[in-house]
Amino acid sequence: MADDLTKWLRFRYAGTTGFGTLTPDGISVHDGEMFGRNAPNGKILALSEVELLAPCAPSKIVALWNNFRALAAKLNQPEPPEPLYLLKATTSITTPGAVIRRPSYYDGKTTYEGELGIVIGKTCARVSPAEAGGFIFGYTCVNDITANDILTGDPTFPQWARAKGIDDYGPFGPVIATGLDPAELTVRTILNGAERQNYPIADMIFPAEVLVSRISHDMTLLPGDLIAVGTSVGVGVMKEPVNTVTVAIDGIGELTNEFRL
Repeated sequence: MADDLTKWLRFRYAGTTGFGTLTPDGISVHDGEMFGRNAPNGKILALSEVELLAPCAPSKIVALWNNFRALAAKLNQPEPPEPLYLLKATTSITTPGAVIRRPSYYDGKTTYEGELGIVIGKTCARVSPAEAGGFIFGYTCVNDITANDILTGDPTFPQWARAKGIDDYGPFGPVIATGLDPAELTVRTILNGAERQNYPIADMIFPAEVLVSRISHDMTLLPGDLIAVGTSVGVGVMKEPVNTVTVAIDGIGELTNEFRL
């Protein structure tokens, strides 16, 4: 793993929201802005002292579909000529460790989707793939939870935004890691103690820089915006009354949430 690996996070402490970097001694608290000028202020907080928040507050969440060769082959889907994506509601964001509940009106299937997330660090519009890396701040873990029966319920209109935009259906974190090469990463998803997904990011049809470039030609990406790069084989339904889901990416960490039916 890269020597310049840094893990950024946000937290709530004594009623105040702050941010900093994860160190062997705890959280090194910073002043300023995560995506702007900042510096450590000398204060160290123990993880046990704080409430972890989602590591940034995106203005939008872009979520990819059919971006892994292995899953496209399994589903007998052609590899798309350009990225296929939807926008996921920012109100779907919840914190690492949060308990997520299925809506009372919905009794259908709900799936986990372990994914890598790209976090944008600078305002980005119409950039080339060669330029795109300079606009990527870092990477995080994402669980793109989906209410499948809502998605497919109406044969005339797949409800992507509604099925993935339910409150709390978009946990990510616990940190944003900088100094990583995403092509070297592997995503693992563990459901109730059993590994269900284990796939390499290198299998992406559109790698990180190409995704950022292509999307930036459609819409301006702002600091903190999140791109969930899509998932691969092993997606499954959460069937137990209480389900513990962990999305683990070496170099970033583990995002764990509980999902209750």
